[in-house]
Amino acid sequence: MTIPEQVEFLSRGCVEVISTDDLTEKLKKGKPLRVKLGVDPTAPHVTLGWAVVLRKLRHFQELGHTAVLIVGDFTAMIGDPSGKSKTRPQLSREEVQANVAAVEQQFYKILIPERTEIRYNADWLGAMSFADVIRLSSRITVARILERDDFQKRLQEERPIGMHEILYPLCQGYDSVAIEADIELGGTDQKFNNLVGRNLQAQYGQEPQVVMLMPLLVGTDGKEKMSQSLGNYISVNDEPNDMYGKTMSIPDHLIESWFTLCTDVSLADVSKMVAEIESGSLNPRDAKRRLAKEIVRIYHGVGASEEADEYFMRTFSKREEPVEAPEAAIPNEAVIDGRVTLPALLVALEITKSNSEGRRLMQGGGVTLNGERISDPTASFDPSELDGKVLRVGKHTFRRLVRR
Repeated sequence: MTIPEQVEFLSRGCVEVISTDDLTEKLKKGKPLRVKLGVDPTAPHVTLGWAVVLRKLRHFQELGHTAVLIVGDFTAMIGDPSGKSKTRPQLSREEVQANVAAVEQQFYKILIPERTEIRYNADWLGAMSFADVIRLSSRITVARILERDDFQKRLQEERPIGMHEILYPLCQGYDSVAIEADIELGGTDQKFNNLVGRNLQAQYGQEPQVVMLMPLLVGTDGKEKMSQSLGNYISVNDEPNDMYGKTMSIPDHLIESWFTLCTDVSLADVSKMVAEIESGSLNPRDAKRRLAKEIVRIYHGVGASEEADEYFMRTFSKREEPVEAPEAAIPNEAVIDGRVTLPALLVALEITKSNSEGRRLMQGGGVTLNGERISDPTASFDPSELDGKVLRVGKHTFRRLVRR
């Protein structure tokens, strides 16, 4: 690629590049760039929302550059205040390490291992003395920190701001100094933190990093940012049929952004599809079938993509009973006094995050057993009554229950 073509390729989907001229100059040098992405391991799954920036790292790798993934094992114990209206709970080191272990191999579903460095910011932040922290703090003013929108809102609402939260942008910014980043990627909610890194690098005599900001992927509910806590996410570890089915459930207005941010389909093709949907010549469902196949292909391969498409069409278009629903043994923790309630079963099978979420799904008509809607969350069953039955949750999640 020419330099302008590289800039265009790398800028795909970006909301803002600070600055395009700086990116061009760095690329002109012809040497491998160090491209940083900081992640706080606060949950055990890599979602498609998280994958948006990981895939951008992959684009840099395909051009010969090095991805430097900063695992925030130190900063996760602070909790990133970005976009938060209240102080995040601080994680213990044990919680952080468990999440790191869960997500580390998921990174390589996207990144090229031999062009990836994984660094842990406890290596340099944890080694700082209190005097070092004071010297680092002197490099930014309180007024600058309080310019953050989320801090401004909290001040207006008289909500507390912890001193540790004020230090967070400095910690993340210092990561860029420690690894001598050329580029930093982040979501739009990370702009303040990324710019602190750019400014700190200049103060430490380094060439300031280019900041590339990606939009936050809206989740399957079509309303909120994709989040594990909200349950509106797709994990890169989801089984092909689940991944396909969840993608098919997204509202039509997300089709364009999901194609742009989650796939490699050309922007020209995406624009053509959107125009055809708007003109009525393309059914949105057919566009979503292509989207779902593309996403499954990326994480599971062409064969799994075709099989998931065939399964979906057979099961949903023809309204067949999903005889191929994956088997799920009824977990012991779902059996209380010899009986099983469905909210407890949904949590034990990791389909929902909580009993209350399961109760809401049931009361909304989203849970069936062998096609019979179960809306009473207090109803209980003997495990033998559930053996062999197909549990359906929402439109696209099926499990054939079996007794242990």
